Amino acid sequence: MSIATILLPLFVQVFLIFALLIWMGVRRSADLKSGTVRFGQIALREPNWTPRTLQAAYAFSNQFEIPVLFFVLTILVIITRHADFIFLILAWIFVATRVLHALVYVTSNNLRLRSSIFAIGVLVLFVMWALFAIQILAGI
Repeated sequence: MSIATILLPLFVQVFLIFALLIWMGVRRSADLKSGTVRFGQIALREPNWTPRTLQAAYAFSNQFEIPVLFFVLTILVIITRHADFIFLILAWIFVATRVLHALVYVTSNNLRLRSSIFAIGVLVLFVMWALFAIQILAGI
């Protein structure tokens, strides 16, 4: 399996992060230009942005929580040559859950749906780590 194939889900995850960063910037800029929020209200990171802008900010921030374990695992499976078809399928499922999670976060923000998608992603990532740990510890 090529490095490009293995890294493609990771690249999609990275581009999702940049897309959310841009969306957050657009929302913050709109809040400031409209006068809804003033610089003094947010100068020390106070959460005084509009709710839609906070959704974008929290969706962006969330990408530096559980996805960090995905980034580390992807690097480890490449280094140890344990990237296989199962890893690739699970990686794409994980990234799909992250994309869906972000979309729900910045649109309807339906907490029940968002939480379900998040839980599926965490479960998939846990399975990925468990399979990797078993392979390494068993010397497979």
